[in-house]
Amino acid sequence: MVIAIPFIIYCFKTEAHTLNSTVFDSCLNVSGDKQTVNVIKVNLNKVKQTIHSFGASDAWTAKFIGKWADIKKRDKIADLLFSMDTTADGNPKGIGLSLWRFNIGSGSFEQGTASNIPDEWRREECFLNKNESYDWSKQGGQQWFLQAARQRGVKYTLGFSISPPVFITKNGKAYNSETASTQMNIKDHQLAAYADFLIKVTKHFKFDFLSPVNEPQWTWGKSNGAGQEGTQAKNQEIASLVKLISKKLKETPYHIIIGEAGQWDFLYGRNEDGRGDQINQFFSPHSLNYIGNLPHVTHAISAHSYFTTCPDTNLINIRQKVANRINQIDPSLATWQTEFGILGNICGLYNGAPRNNGIDYGLYVAKVIHHDLTIANVVSWQWWLAMSPYNYSDALIYINAPSGQINVPGSKNDGEIIESKQLWALGNYSRFIRPGMKRIAAFIQGITDPVVSNDSLMISAYKDEANKKLVLVIVNPGADERILQLKGEAQPINFKDNILNAYLTNEEFNLKKTVISTSNIKISPKSIITLVGLYD
Repeated sequence: MVIAIPFIIYCFKTEAHTLNSTVFDSCLNVSGDKQTVNVIKVNLNKVKQTIHSFGASDAWTAKFIGKWADIKKRDKIADLLFSMDTTADGNPKGIGLSLWRFNIGSGSFEQGTASNIPDEWRREECFLNKNESYDWSKQGGQQWFLQAARQRGVKYTLGFSISPPVFITKNGKAYNSETASTQMNIKDHQLAAYADFLIKVTKHFKFDFLSPVNEPQWTWGKSNGAGQEGTQAKNQEIASLVKLISKKLKETPYHIIIGEAGQWDFLYGRNEDGRGDQINQFFSPHSLNYIGNLPHVTHAISAHSYFTTCPDTNLINIRQKVANRINQIDPSLATWQTEFGILGNICGLYNGAPRNNGIDYGLYVAKVIHHDLTIANVVSWQWWLAMSPYNYSDALIYINAPSGQINVPGSKNDGEIIESKQLWALGNYSRFIRPGMKRIAAFIQGITDPVVSNDSLMISAYKDEANKKLVLVIVNPGADERILQLKGEAQPINFKDNILNAYLTNEEFNLKKTVISTSNIKISPKSIITLVGLYD
């Protein structure tokens, strides 16, 4: 069924949360100014993909922040990330993540400075001891956030590993040196021991998903040190590890998610050294590395959206190539985007450093999410750093020293909590598009070129069939207000009481809620709007 819905979406000339007809008339500016009206069409019957989750990771700061003495501050951060509750004025208390990533450490933290990872915030403890015993009290700060996520109703948890434990690596470190081969940093005949370690941790914490290898394409260290834990790995090694894990999981409810490619293009190409073309390598029955038929292997491939987001032609073409490759190899294969944050210089428009908390960065994040959902057709979209003390723009929540200064050492035991626009931009999706909802066709009439739409409006739509709920997320990156109408080729949809809930994120507001009439849509400049309505 194609729906027709003309309605207003935005007017904040009043502080009221429920707007009456007088307010609507003033907002519409019915007396005068003519503006171009864009027509949006939504088709309830044209389903694209079923959404699995939206998530973020605990790396690396949860180890300290999860042990802060001030429980109220820890709870505030957990609420911002996980809560589906509302405040007294009806605004969301948090962004309602539906997946939480737990970094399974490799033991660089216990090594201290001998780890050759200078920054202690980027080292991790390991549950496995050198004598092969386990200490489940380790990673206590991360365990606190894991429990906080579950208490607040987060549906899925995922454990991810980026290096084998240091006891079984070739160099005794949690990273490869730059002169090392492209192979995994693990001693000969220790792959089974690594699989056993990952399985034991997964079973202990009851992770829904295990991601055993992360960004295997990158070189993680130099001969004298590294910025974090990590290891290279060839497709053959990854497949061998997955086969071991799958066999040993036996009759358990846990699943393996594979890929975590450093960039999207490693999924369909760049296989000169045996670490690319991963859609074909892992999910073509003709491949020697085929793992698509194994028990406990999620029928999905995952990658990261870093360094593939500009210019707009690149943003679109790369994701189209991912979708095309999946259609060639296995159209039933799902796609996960499992890490993103603002890194480096992005076409001179955005930069990781220094930290930026303006709406332009939130709009950029919404733009990436939109294209990952609508072109790459991802079913799960996950952020990288949930929390960070650094003067860098790759976090959802920033932590300053108690004095308010950006001071990494000063944030170890206490800190000031700062909400980013990235947090609330992600919330326009994660809070309202819940697991099991289906993305449906939505487009702006007359605009067939997605590059053109990037400069005007971006819209995606989702339905909850069981509860007859429709969710639309509209991104307006422009400096002008936009007026929209939703039209259909069949009968219009009837909303309960002819009202919708609208949630606005812009420079001033974070998921600001209003209740609006189904009459017209007005989109404020530089904003992200989520509309939620129940239909008959």
